[in-house]
Amino acid sequence: MKKKNAKKQKIQCSKCAGLCCRYVALPIETPKTRGDYDDIRWFLTHKHVTVFVENRSWYFSVDNTCRHLSSKDHRCKIYETRPRICRGYKNVDCELSKDAYDYDLYFTNDRQMEEYMKVKFDNNKIDRLAKVRKYKKK
Repeated sequence: MKKKNAKKQKIQCSKCAGLCCRYVALPIETPKTRGDYDDIRWFLTHKHVTVFVENRSWYFSVDNTCRHLSSKDHRCKIYETRPRICRGYKNVDCELSKDAYDYDLYFTNDRQMEEYMKVKFDNNKIDRLAKVRKYKKK
């Protein structure tokens, strides 16, 4: 069975473009208030920054390629001495394609977050105001 998995890994590695080595993602606290969301909107005003939600957890991500990733074959140039985080990465978690990811939410700029905030915080107010006005007319 190990031989089959090793063969599968070799096939995947030969197709690898090193996507996992082209960004850094860190968990952030789940926003609760409008101010928290506005802070995240500030992150998104910067180049090469995205914010995503996966399995209800929020992440701040910076697109920035590892300096040890070979541009020729997308292999790690320090594989034998790579950092612990890299060593802990399992082939089953491989990101052969960014399209394969199924994010709950994915923001690439501050305008997207601003729209999300309007829907999250302001739509309920608009609905409530409409109900109040309708009630007052009766």
